[in-house]
Amino acid sequence: QVQLVESGGGLVQAGDSLTLSCAPSGRILARNGLAWFRQAPGKDRQFVAGIMWGGSSTTYADSLKGRFTISRDNTKNTVDLQMNGLKTEDTAVYYCAANLVFDLRTAPRANTYAYWGRGTTVTVSA
Repeated sequence: QVQLVESGGGLVQAGDSLTLSCAPSGRILARNGLAWFRQAPGKDRQFVAGIMWGGSSTTYADSLKGRFTISRDNTKNTVDLQMNGLKTEDTAVYYCAANLVFDLRTAPRANTYAYWGRGTTVTVSA
């Protein structure tokens, strides 16, 4: 079992930066994949970025590449999502997810993730 706790959400203005953190606990292994998804009101859940827990391999949604950066903080034992140049359309609940094996091909698919956090809300005002 893996437990995931997100933090760092809040209300920011367009153009601001924000960093979200996901703290996994339980049976997390090097081969596991950790990812961020988001869901805006009335919309489907969207893949944001993914990373291998035990390595540096990362993948991003094409539309967010360059503004968002996913990384592992070995000091805090978290997976962080650095978001720059935030736009109002980035407003969403952001979820952390974990799967059994990180795979670049399947990382964007929400149905491959067995574990989910409760989410943290990011609101970007104009």
